[in-house]
Amino acid sequence: MSAPVIVALTARGAALAERLRERIPRAEIHGYAPRVSSADSRFDDASEHLRALFGANRPIVGVCAAGILIRALAPLIDDKRAEPPVVALAEDGSVAVPLLGGHRGANTLARDIAAALSGVAAITTASDLSHGIALDTPPPGWRIADPEALKTVAAGLIAGDQVSVVVEAADANWLGQIARGSSADAPLTICITHRDMAADARTLVYHPPVLALGLGCERDTAPEELHDLARSALAANGLSVAAVACVVSLDRKEDEPAIHALAAEFGVPARFFSVEQLAAEEPRLVNPSTVVRRAVGIGGVAEAAALAAAGAEARLIVAKTRSARATAAVALSPAAIDARCVGRRRGALTVVGIGPGGAAWRTAEAIAAIVEADEVVGYGLYLDLVADLIAGKRRHESPLGAEEARVKTALVRAAEGRNVALISSGDAGIYGMAALAVELVERGDDPAWARIGFRVAPGVSALQAAAARIGAPLGHDFCAISLSDLLTPWEAIEQRLAAAAAGDFVTALYNPGSQQRRWQFGRAIEILGRQRPATTPCVVARNLGRRDEQVAVTSIAQLKDADIDMLTLVLVGSSRTRRVRRAAGDLVYTPRGYTEKNQAGKRVNRS
Repeated sequence: MSAPVIVALTARGAALAERLRERIPRAEIHGYAPRVSSADSRFDDASEHLRALFGANRPIVGVCAAGILIRALAPLIDDKRAEPPVVALAEDGSVAVPLLGGHRGANTLARDIAAALSGVAAITTASDLSHGIALDTPPPGWRIADPEALKTVAAGLIAGDQVSVVVEAADANWLGQIARGSSADAPLTICITHRDMAADARTLVYHPPVLALGLGCERDTAPEELHDLARSALAANGLSVAAVACVVSLDRKEDEPAIHALAAEFGVPARFFSVEQLAAEEPRLVNPSTVVRRAVGIGGVAEAAALAAAGAEARLIVAKTRSARATAAVALSPAAIDARCVGRRRGALTVVGIGPGGAAWRTAEAIAAIVEADEVVGYGLYLDLVADLIAGKRRHESPLGAEEARVKTALVRAAEGRNVALISSGDAGIYGMAALAVELVERGDDPAWARIGFRVAPGVSALQAAAARIGAPLGHDFCAISLSDLLTPWEAIEQRLAAAAAGDFVTALYNPGSQQRRWQFGRAIEILGRQRPATTPCVVARNLGRRDEQVAVTSIAQLKDADIDMLTLVLVGSSRTRRVRRAAGDLVYTPRGYTEKNQAGKRVNRS
């Protein structure tokens, strides 16, 4: 379970949260900004913040009334097997109530809180009350073969029936008094095994994560081939897919789609080892290969990876098995394998657009990407804008002008196996960091950068935000041009301005000016104004989504006098753009031609 977030809505609740944090490792305190002056993270909208935490699968301890949590999270409640723990804690610490995720750690968390504060844990789960455990929530990585058998055995236990506990793999320590009271001739059975065995109505089968599936394959092996090889290797030896803790291979295979597809199918992590780590397993290999050694520097990948993952006490129970382009091997560990501690995961970089400023413009995908990241990289101002989402994370910040160094930092950290979020304002793909990140991957300064996971989480762009604030100036064809000539020659920028003017596009001007760069804006307005009426509506938007936001409507004739800087976006209308004057505030729009179409239709009908 990841570190819980203690959410305090009042100063009294924050004081209790500070007491509780001393007893809960790595816990974060998030406070309601109008009432909590100091916290790891502060927020303005409690319901929105709670939903963001829940959506990011963060355990929540709400120091508040249970109803507040219920009303905030009700729209998101769907699958009890997937929801994070949610506990309501009375402000005086007297009662901790697990509301959601009882079988995913909420009951345990409530008990820990109650013990720390000398309060009471209000547990209502029947199996927890009768035996102190939830049978449908075994330790992480364990799986139940037949949920129907679970109902029968759980009901029998609650009724007082005895159980025979059979252990063929790992151990039964987590079953506590149930294991201690095991009876060989009991009417119910709990079997803990790595074998593929069928359950019956009175036999509950658990598969602990004790198998490591080692894989080797040629580049671009078909996922179907790897799937068939792995399935057949397990089935031929009577092993259960549900007992596989992880699929493992050489780090050069971190970007092999077939391996990740198989891991996803099995519902387990894919983990990777360096050549040096696998070379240490050479004495234990059953089928070393000189061909593989010449190719990658070690005598075998599948067997070595399986043994490395399963540990020093493991034994190889399926030696290297081949298909046309792949190999598989399986090692059995005497104890449950914690896949998080095995080898290295494939690192990932998500370039995140956070919108122009305010939290309301963050997309759900962007929020999840930031919350799930191990580390964040970005310009200091942009990181400050998402401070409520990155509390406790390692933060790498750099000044304006250090964009390439910033992206390299993100790529390096991701290539080392971390999940990294690179923060960009607006939309990351519109004058943001996404293009530079892809460019550096293509440039290939480090081959490992090409193997990381890579995605872009889009955000609301400044041009969208500015347009939305004033109506619909982008209602018809438009283009965007940056006036910064730091990376693009001014001659090229002038050509694009002239083309936009000739094409009569609504034009969004990014980076219109700075303290050192002023004349370019005037030149741009001169070029665009040559083919548009002097009254053409224009929009000047500054600090969008922030407290000192300013959005003003002017004309192209007056635009040269506008106060602009690097935080300003300017929308220059086309010859068709209109300004609608209203007492309630002017609107600007660019019609697509519906009125003309309707009028033409009426003329046709009259004729």
